[in-house]
Amino acid sequence: MNAAAHGVWFTERAGVAGTVYHMALGIWFDGHLNVPAVEQACAAVLARHPALSRAVGEDAHGLRFVDAAEKVPLTHGEHSDERVRQEIERPYRLERGPLARFTLLRERPDRHLLLFTAHHLVFDGMSKDLLVRDLAAAYSGHELAPLPDVVPGPAAAPERIGPLPQPVLPDLRSVPEAALPGTTVDFTTAGVDVGGLTRFEVLLAAIHVLLARYGNAGLSVSLGMSTRTAQTKDAIGLFVNEAPLTVAPATGGFRGYALELRRRLRALDRHRPVSGPRPAPALTPVSVGYRRRAPEPAFAGVATSVQWSLFSGSARNALHFQIVDGPDAMAVSLQHSPAAVPTEAVARIGAHLRAILDAVAADADADIAALALEAEPARHGTPREHDPHTTVPHLFAEQVRRRPHDVAVVDAGRKLTYAELDAASAELAERLPTGALVAIRLGRGRHALTAMLAVMRAGSAYLPVDPAYPPARQQLILDDARPSAVISDDGLELPATGEGVADAAYVMYTSGSTGTPKGVVVPPAALANLLLAMADVVGSTPADRWLALTSLSFDISGLELLLPLVTGGRVVIASETGAADGRAVADLIRAEAVTHVQATPSGWRALLEADLPPGLTALCGGEALPLDLARQLRPRVARLVNVYGPTETTIWSTTDEVPDEPQQITIGRPIANTQVYLVDDQRQPVPAGVWGELWLGGRGVAQGYLRRPELTAQRFLPNPFGPGTVYRTGDVCRWTPDGRLEFRGRTDSQIKIRGHRVEPEEIETRLREHPAVEQAAVALQGDQLAAHIVARGPAPEPAELRRHLAEILPPALVPGLWSVLAALPLTANGKLDRAALPAVTPPRAPSVDEGDQLTAALRQIWQEVLSIDDIGLHEDLFDLGGHSLTITRITARIMQRLGVDVPLDVFFDTPTIAEIAAYIRESA
Repeated sequence: MNAAAHGVWFTERAGVAGTVYHMALGIWFDGHLNVPAVEQACAAVLARHPALSRAVGEDAHGLRFVDAAEKVPLTHGEHSDERVRQEIERPYRLERGPLARFTLLRERPDRHLLLFTAHHLVFDGMSKDLLVRDLAAAYSGHELAPLPDVVPGPAAAPERIGPLPQPVLPDLRSVPEAALPGTTVDFTTAGVDVGGLTRFEVLLAAIHVLLARYGNAGLSVSLGMSTRTAQTKDAIGLFVNEAPLTVAPATGGFRGYALELRRRLRALDRHRPVSGPRPAPALTPVSVGYRRRAPEPAFAGVATSVQWSLFSGSARNALHFQIVDGPDAMAVSLQHSPAAVPTEAVARIGAHLRAILDAVAADADADIAALALEAEPARHGTPREHDPHTTVPHLFAEQVRRRPHDVAVVDAGRKLTYAELDAASAELAERLPTGALVAIRLGRGRHALTAMLAVMRAGSAYLPVDPAYPPARQQLILDDARPSAVISDDGLELPATGEGVADAAYVMYTSGSTGTPKGVVVPPAALANLLLAMADVVGSTPADRWLALTSLSFDISGLELLLPLVTGGRVVIASETGAADGRAVADLIRAEAVTHVQATPSGWRALLEADLPPGLTALCGGEALPLDLARQLRPRVARLVNVYGPTETTIWSTTDEVPDEPQQITIGRPIANTQVYLVDDQRQPVPAGVWGELWLGGRGVAQGYLRRPELTAQRFLPNPFGPGTVYRTGDVCRWTPDGRLEFRGRTDSQIKIRGHRVEPEEIETRLREHPAVEQAAVALQGDQLAAHIVARGPAPEPAELRRHLAEILPPALVPGLWSVLAALPLTANGKLDRAALPAVTPPRAPSVDEGDQLTAALRQIWQEVLSIDDIGLHEDLFDLGGHSLTITRITARIMQRLGVDVPLDVFFDTPTIAEIAAYIRESA
């Protein structure tokens, strides 16, 4: 038994083959059929090809072919599609045989189907031609000369290939590890002629180009290759090996790509057996089978047509291209399991392949990286007709005119009408420079909102500087931005060295990959478009009340502060309530009858721990919305809208309404006047279902980075697909079948944590400034930042490094987990390998069991929230990875189980179980 047969047998015995190895063909007879002649022809073929009458024997010496316990049958019956399916899928007993069957089925007196089925152990693609040729000859009265009985020799030890990368296919759900119920997508092509190449080589190159364009460069694709020799060219049996052929990157012209593929194809050793990392019906997740068939032979006295490829009913892998090259056309069958790849997606794969072939037919030297796979490269948000020069001051002025006496703002019990807010902003605007950059160094409250309106009203741009930031961080932003005015609790300051900024509503600073924050310049029209588009999405009306929960330094604050003011609603500012204090926020929502709340996933978890009032319209954004959170939150609110967008495209760019019982979370579709593009590494559009980098265009795109032309040029590009500018987000997405965006991750190391965009390089730069740190790397571990350092000498304590970072970084950028490494892991080219950074185990102290019910209850709560077993009574919450959200969840559970309200700030002063227990006893 040769290596191929041994592999087939082993896969069958492993129970993963399904019906993949059931091979079948059908011969239709139209007219008067000589049934005895059919029976005699079948017997003659069996006599000529003894392989069909074999079984598999197993003894101490291994496997071998033996005579079957029974003769190959020829049965009769009535034709139906169900009967054909049953015959193809009927199991074989490998140890008894026979491994082939003939079935003659009558559809009507003058129409019959001779169905032949065989196991792949004794049959291959070329055997089909031999079988039909010999049947036709025998039926027509010709004697079949005997052939030598070719018994394949012993199996050579196969060369094993290692773990295989996952393929990239449109809407791929999973890569099967065993055969699954399958189906096919079939089409024919006349073939494409390219000088110096066969039709098969052109088609195989087109398949490789398609796979490369999907993002599969480096993927091994197996190809079934004949191992027949002069001695076995006429013998029925299994004479084929699978050989892996790597997909090359999609670069250059098609002709050159195909010629190089032909060179590698001809260098393959077709006789070398290869096995995969585990038993499977196919060597690789994507495979190609090809055979050239002969013209159909004639059966004397009766018209015939041959069904050369009857599908076995099982898919061998994620995708198998089965090609039969006939005299007139090439038949292509895309075999797959709908459980792994939806049939609609496979139909698109077939259309993409035909598009490549059509392009090659028109120009054999076409640039393969630029071949259009689909006609439409972009998805567009619904156009919203409004004056593109509209600004927030104009929209606000219209609401002041309509409803001057309606309440516009509520802040800590103080109410301002539209007229009062308008007057206050007008008074301040009179004292501000025009066309300038004005820093607002105020905490969340009505004064900050008044300042925002005043700055825009003066024709300037506001720059939020959070007074809660470390003073060094505030100064770094001010030094970089060089504003012409600063509004703070001390009043209005007009520095002599300020610089202006043209056509901007605001400048928002974000974390920088170079170690320095960068300012995003957002024009007035972009902000106005965002507000009007989101009004369409969430239905903001004069009856609605929006909760303003976010610091001005977080760009999403612009939506919750300004959208109600341009739609006639009311802003309820949580100026005296921290976003992490879920109970206080819930009380404010209830007291002020708030209708709309926007928060990050972390913020919503905190609110869910509290008694959240019903009926809210909830917006969730700033980081990926987990499915489990969506399922918890959706029943508690009237509407849940998942929102996505980088600062560089003005707060939100896409939205998705989460259904009542969500099964999948996407970031939805573009908002009004926004274009979405998904592109590959060559900056060419990827088809639906394929992962690509998300580019955003339209009215929301910012000007760029403040006084950073080189950085702006890297991320803001002239739109290659239409007018205007696009922003390269660095996010990886794909289109779902119903036209929504599914988010997967990043092309770089950027991190989103608790709504903040974090560039690890900025934290690493600050860590390396510490005299005891030689090298540093930061990564996301769960919902926490983990810092890994290489020390110059004795390693500093995490508390010391936290203090060092807290002097200049916002709290969200200070890691909660720490480790000391001898060296950072590097890639082969010497770069930091973030994926290889080890998981950090929080520091542990010996646990102390004092047998106290209070401390036992607190320990249980801490262990539940932190997902850490056996926490000691004196372990520091922050050393265990705790943060503000953790504290919120702990306090909610303490209230629920113990009926005790522990203020949040207590945890910062007494961050151990023992200390919190002591506080509770003292407060009793």
